[in-house]
Amino acid sequence: MSLPREFPSVFCELHKLEFDYGDGIDFEPYQEFMLREEVQSWFQAWTGNQNVECDDYLIFGQDGTGGYAAIWPIREGKNLIEQPIVFFGSEGELGIVASNFSDYLWLLASNHGPYEAIAYPDDERLSNEVFLAFANTYATTPRRHVLQIIDDASFEFLEFERKIRALCG
Repeated sequence: MSLPREFPSVFCELHKLEFDYGDGIDFEPYQEFMLREEVQSWFQAWTGNQNVECDDYLIFGQDGTGGYAAIWPIREGKNLIEQPIVFFGSEGELGIVASNFSDYLWLLASNHGPYEAIAYPDDERLSNEVFLAFANTYATTPRRHVLQIIDDASFEFLEFERKIRALCG
């Protein structure tokens, strides 16, 4: 599937906000997607498979250890903010973070970044008021509990983790 690689403007606005690790979100947002060639090289290293071709993940940020958050452009005919968000951890963590950008905003509002959503989904955290205000403005899905967002996304994309693990050398 060929999707535009233009960074969505709402991502630019979101990434202007402060992601403060001291408040519980370990995330360094980018202002543009990682270059395709860099993604290919990283994906081969992450899977340990030099023969694998990358599925064109659009990496938009990383955690402090080098794990990457990406848009997975799997939905035909949908724009980038309607695509699922995934996470590839530096220590092999892997998972669907949210079904779409809107649900991702609710995770941030609940003080869960991509890494925290995968590693600590059941942590109860205080809301992040800055991200909550942003989500209230831009989210198109209803606010739900972190576990519900992750469970819904995981159920919708059951094949994601299995597909990626099968590529590992």
